[in-house]
Amino acid sequence: MSLTIEVLGSVAEVSATEWDALCRSDYPFLRHSFLLGLEQADCTTPAAGWTPAHLRLKDGQRTLAILPSWLKSHSYGEYVFDWAWADAWRRMGLEYYPKLVTAVPFTPATGPRLLHADDLDPAVIWATLKQHMPELAMSLGASSWHVLFPQEKDADALAAAGLHTRHQVQFHWYNRGYSDFNDFLSTFSSRKRKSLRKERRRIEEQGLSLSMRNGTELSEEDWSVFHRFYQMTYAKRSGHGGYLTREFFLDVAANMGEQVLMALAEKDGSPVAGALYFCDGETLYGRYWGCSREYDCLHFETCYYQGIDYCIRHGLKRFDPGAQGEHKIQRGFEPTTTLSCHWVAQAELDDAVGSFTREEQVHVEGYRKDAMGLLPFKETPDNETLT
Repeated sequence: MSLTIEVLGSVAEVSATEWDALCRSDYPFLRHSFLLGLEQADCTTPAAGWTPAHLRLKDGQRTLAILPSWLKSHSYGEYVFDWAWADAWRRMGLEYYPKLVTAVPFTPATGPRLLHADDLDPAVIWATLKQHMPELAMSLGASSWHVLFPQEKDADALAAAGLHTRHQVQFHWYNRGYSDFNDFLSTFSSRKRKSLRKERRRIEEQGLSLSMRNGTELSEEDWSVFHRFYQMTYAKRSGHGGYLTREFFLDVAANMGEQVLMALAEKDGSPVAGALYFCDGETLYGRYWGCSREYDCLHFETCYYQGIDYCIRHGLKRFDPGAQGEHKIQRGFEPTTTLSCHWVAQAELDDAVGSFTREEQVHVEGYRKDAMGLLPFKETPDNETLT
């Protein structure tokens, strides 16, 4: 085998046919159209702090694998918080940025991170990448390599190759064969069940109606309205208009067909709020939300209950509503461990990161177990099987 590793400056350097042939699932966020769309909508460009640096492994003219990656000049839009690491580098007179990040931009959703041919063992590919990473990092001027939200099997392979594993907790919903939303609620304690039903009743009492539509049913006006909602949310939280441009919503998300969904809330026939979801054959991913006016319980209905309803109706196994949010626990979202993997070129700092991740894991696992005790479910032997 004559192995070479190329650094691609754009997804466009690979055809959609070749790229998508290496995808191992219908996970929506690694498709050629999605990642190229982010570039073309000016979301992942050097000016935005996301310089494409996708790694392509080749044997002669044959592409063996592609690792979608970016050189980052900051840590925004990643959801694995390493500001303290950057500060430690600075205090030592070192540059933390740029760093090489393997992830889905602006998307803290666990999933595949490596595209590869059918006949290749991904563990071997990860080990090969790690073996070549010192020279790659040097050529790219990168301080480190970070693989964010990989699947557990990939995290295990990266750990075996010498990367440090970092643990976080998100709150996910799991479908245990519920026939409808009321069947799901029947697993709650009486008090928690009444509280959630009260929240859902508030929607009707305020004269609000909701509908869940897929990409084939949404108009350009729907997308324009949702982009305004999205911008208003970021303006309230962060004082800026968000990471994603209007072009992304109109040209990328709008063309993902049935893999994109929007829960739209209306009052008197006019949209007042919306939540954007993506999906594959097993999982619903809640991504963005916004509103033009605050209504009681509307966020919970639009972002959570509509998603749970959809999963039950369509037999999806899991609902990943995004990062953070302890308020999800009392609504039946279970504490779930998510992973990231890290390697640092400077050996002494790599050891320090390893010590940090091992110590942090103890605290994160303690937090996860404590959060499990806050779930709203009835006390039954079946609760012992919860994730």
